[in-house]
Amino acid sequence: MTSDKTVLRAQMRALRRNLSDASPDAAGRVADHAASLPPGREVAVYRAMGSEMDVAPLAQALLRQGHRLSLPVVVRRDEAMIFRRWTPGDPLEPDLAGCPSPLPLADTVVPDLVLVPLLAFDNTGARLGQGGGHYDRTLAQLRRSTAVLAIGLAYAGQRLDRLPIEAHDQGLDGILTESGYIPARKV
Repeated sequence: MTSDKTVLRAQMRALRRNLSDASPDAAGRVADHAASLPPGREVAVYRAMGSEMDVAPLAQALLRQGHRLSLPVVVRRDEAMIFRRWTPGDPLEPDLAGCPSPLPLADTVVPDLVLVPLLAFDNTGARLGQGGGHYDRTLAQLRRSTAVLAIGLAYAGQRLDRLPIEAHDQGLDGILTESGYIPARKV
């Protein structure tokens, strides 16, 4: 199944680049749907890399609604990520995976709502990520100890009929796109 996912990842990266180019206003339209997200006081966002959906407009909308924000930090390659408090404008440095992350002096927090980048999703909440397993490990660890919701952030065109899943894959509770919020239909 890994080779199937490898091929699918390449196809979905190309599709996401096309969707990003074709919809430069998509991130702003996603932010228009911020109020449709499930409740969460501590919201983990991410810094978009490449053609990932830009979370900046949504982060601003969440701040206006009174949410506190954090960003994920890879501190060890094969372990769960941690989350550090973050406000737009705070200084960032690359983490172990090269992603912009808050400095070590920022408070470590446990989010109750995690916004997750992705390459593809389906209506059951299955998610195709980049393949590093960072979010799968992190969500699995969080879900063992707390009630956390995972919401994919995507272009509506990233939806597929059915994704291949493996035992370690962590499902999403919903997906937020420029067209609105889609609750996952668990099977």
